[in-house]
Amino acid sequence: MFATTPLRVVAVSAGLSQPSSTRLLADRLAAATRERLTAEQDRTGRDDRDVEVRVIELRDLAVDIANHLVSGFPSAGLREAIDAVTEADGLIAVTPVFTASYSGLFKSFFDLIDHTALTGKPVVIAATGGTARHSLVLEHALRPLFAYLRAVTVPTSVYAASEDWGSSGDEYTEGLPSRIRRAGDELASAVLGRTVSGASRALGLDDGEDAVVPFEQQLADLRLD
Repeated sequence: MFATTPLRVVAVSAGLSQPSSTRLLADRLAAATRERLTAEQDRTGRDDRDVEVRVIELRDLAVDIANHLVSGFPSAGLREAIDAVTEADGLIAVTPVFTASYSGLFKSFFDLIDHTALTGKPVVIAATGGTARHSLVLEHALRPLFAYLRAVTVPTSVYAASEDWGSSGDEYTEGLPSRIRRAGDELASAVLGRTVSGASRALGLDDGEDAVVPFEQQLADLRLD
């Protein structure tokens, strides 16, 4: 029998402005993940768990993060945010690009998380920037960071340059909405391939064709465009 605790998806946004394109990208990735999680549960009929989505704005925790770095003691709000990230079933991490890398605020927050606390957790990495020339930040900075934290980043990462907003792409390039949907689908599949404790569920003799497939097998079966 499946547990009835909700599926928890947490998005971390390191945007500094308000409104923020980084927060907007986090919201859209979270919405795509929630939509796919709900649709898959309705389709299989094997699980009726609620889906809880939370977005953590690091700009609101900036002072607390700095204090924790020098004092070693988190505030109650920062401790609660860290717990939300480490206990999530799926994580979305979005940063603006500063000096060709993730922002200092983004890095400082994840520096406070124990390097084993995200072990096996599925993560979508995403970034925003003024130009598409910085899109490789996802591969040379964010993906290695989460590999060090032992998380499992889904294959599709999402970079949104200024010109991507409102664009549907062309015959050579996927538009931003398509990439968001694909990343959300992959994260939802990863979340559903895990038990509440975070471990992949082994298939039993009573599992049929709609059985929950372990995340590692889902990654092997994914076909990228």
